[in-house]
Amino acid sequence: MRVTQAVGVALDAKNTRQPDVLLRRADVRADRSLLQPEDVVLAVEVVSPGTRRIDRFAKPAEYAAAGIPFYWRVEFYWRVEFYWRVEQDPVHVYAYRLSDRLSLGGERQYELVADSAELIALAEPFEIKLPVAELAG
Repeated sequence: MRVTQAVGVALDAKNTRQPDVLLRRADVRADRSLLQPEDVVLAVEVVSPGTRRIDRFAKPAEYAAAGIPFYWRVEFYWRVEFYWRVEQDPVHVYAYRLSDRLSLGGERQYELVADSAELIALAEPFEIKLPVAELAG
C-alpha cells in the first residue's frame, strides 16, 4: 500500500472526489491522477469549518457506495471565546469500515470501528496505534 495526496477517485461515471489523503494499492501506478474505487483502500478527510457537512455525510455515503473499504475522518474542533479569540480543542479521529449490512434504503454504509481524541488502535487496513492527542501539538 502507498499513501497519496492530490489524486482524484472516480466514484461513478459522473462523480469524482479528491480525498485529503488516501491509501492506494501498491500495484497501482504512482503517476495516475485519477483512481478507480477498487484502487483505494482508505480515504481520509480532514474536516474544516466549511466542509463539515460534506465530510461527515456526503463523502462517506459516496465512498461507501463506491466500495472503498475504509474511511477516516479527522476533526479539529474550534471554539470562539469573546468573539475575537479562537482556540483549537483536541483533534478527534473517527475510523470507519465498510459494513456488510445495508442501510434501510439499501445502500452500502460504513460502521464506526474506533474514535478517539487520545489513541486510536486498529488492526485494519493495517496495524496502527495512532497517538491522536499528539497530532495538534
